[in-house]
Amino acid sequence: MLKAIILIGGPLKGTRFRPLSLDLPKPLFPVAGFPIIQHHIEACQKVEGLKEILLIGFYQPSDAFKTFLSRAQQEFHISIRYLQEYTSLGTAGGLYHFRDVIQSGNPECFFVMNADVCSDFPLTEMVDFHRQRSHACCTMMGTEASREQALNYGCLVENTDTHEVLHYVEKPGTFVSSIINCGVYLFSPEVFKHIATVFARHQEDLPSDDSFALGSKDSIRLEQDIFPMLTGDSKLYVYKTQNFWSQIKSAGSAIYANRLYLALYHKTHPDRLAAHGEGMPSIKGDVYIHPSANVDSTAVLGPNVTVGANVTIGPGTRIRESIILDGASIQDHSCILHSIVGWNSTVGAWTRVEGTPSDPNPNIPFAKLDSGELFSEDGRLNPSITILGRNVTIPAEVIVLNSIVLPHKDLPHSYKNQIIL
Repeated sequence: MLKAIILIGGPLKGTRFRPLSLDLPKPLFPVAGFPIIQHHIEACQKVEGLKEILLIGFYQPSDAFKTFLSRAQQEFHISIRYLQEYTSLGTAGGLYHFRDVIQSGNPECFFVMNADVCSDFPLTEMVDFHRQRSHACCTMMGTEASREQALNYGCLVENTDTHEVLHYVEKPGTFVSSIINCGVYLFSPEVFKHIATVFARHQEDLPSDDSFALGSKDSIRLEQDIFPMLTGDSKLYVYKTQNFWSQIKSAGSAIYANRLYLALYHKTHPDRLAAHGEGMPSIKGDVYIHPSANVDSTAVLGPNVTVGANVTIGPGTRIRESIILDGASIQDHSCILHSIVGWNSTVGAWTRVEGTPSDPNPNIPFAKLDSGELFSEDGRLNPSITILGRNVTIPAEVIVLNSIVLPHKDLPHSYKNQIIL
């Protein structure tokens, strides 16, 4: 029997995803028409013998989470539970805190997946790889990055014959390796012994009267505390994927993940992609349109567009490389490029909403999407996709370029390279 744990973090994390995460927990944000973590769950469902999925984080159990969990259990016919931490316990601290729940039923091994990654998740292949290495405590999914981008991730050195990890360092200051950690792991229950060792050391090292360190004794990180101690002892191995992988740290990276998942639908869910036909809008490339959306037949959508529930798109509209969230209204002859239009927002007629694409350079082998910083070193807003928060109203015949608009704003005129508070 196998299990899977999805680490979803909490409201104090994922600040680069604002203002979209102000209204909805980031793990539930829809990418390619479905919540980010639903793509994880769909991948887990395909693994033979996987009986339970546990979400671990410190979000309050809101109505949105309860609704999602209820719907997901009914749709996927698998046990899905949310385990709430009392504070942020780190990527390993939450596992140790709920170790009895994870080990109940005596699973052979269990996946641990960060919620903010985008991939086709070769989980079955990882199980086969892990079982072939009898002494393995952990199999880590890895991929290649460029030398420059590798510095932004956990880097590892492998034995090319056995794929054992000989050295691991998180976000090194100098180049170590082009093989990076993808944030997807398969653990044997033996890992809890190693986490317990770090936990005991924390209890001894940290003062008991530190009122500013709530939960700090229990906070343990896989990347800094556990993986380095597993290297070079036939305990940690890397399974390298040749398929797509990216992080979803910023709103701009959601646009890139949207493209990757829409392309994946050709193999996994071709029925989700919009079809061509009489009375249908003109579709270019991969597009997802919710069945309840009302899209005029003269609109042109794509490539890489997602249209949410109850969205209205008027005549002559052009939308490309964008996500239109539930309830939005895109009026006649407007143009939406490289943008996210928030829930129940309105874009006026003949208005242009445009961002700057933040895709990896296709000319660099193994290039990955950078997490992206909102501001440059001199304090200026970096050009990126344009984001409209919930219930934003943009008048007719204006331009909004490379800007972030917080929720519930009525814009009086055009904006460029600004954050509208």
